[in-house]
Amino acid sequence: MKQLNVFNESIHECCLNPITGYHRDGFCNYHTSDSGLHLVCALMTETFLSFSRSRGNDLSTPRPEFNFPGLKEGDSWCLCAARWLEAYQYNSAPKIYLKKTHLESLRIIDFDILKEYAIDIS
Repeated sequence: MKQLNVFNESIHECCLNPITGYHRDGFCNYHTSDSGLHLVCALMTETFLSFSRSRGNDLSTPRPEFNFPGLKEGDSWCLCAARWLEAYQYNSAPKIYLKKTHLESLRIIDFDILKEYAIDIS
């Protein structure tokens, strides 16, 4: 299955350091086994990391047992589309890379909202 971004083009790599993606392949690809839908490639901010921690998902603390270094401001990461939308509703959403965000995210987030937060288009 060809993986496509929100422009219906081949999806671009999100990040290899730290390595992201549901299958830790660097891409925010869609997989039927990914119930969290880690589809949105976002640029981490302290505001979002604090918001996520307040919602019970601490992305900042390293978890060596899962080979997870912990995220910091400036890192790119594949976020769950629903969590990104929730952060948006609470004015805590990070900027995103549309060319690295999966087409399936449009089932959850309106394209116009994504465009407001895009850092890879003018």
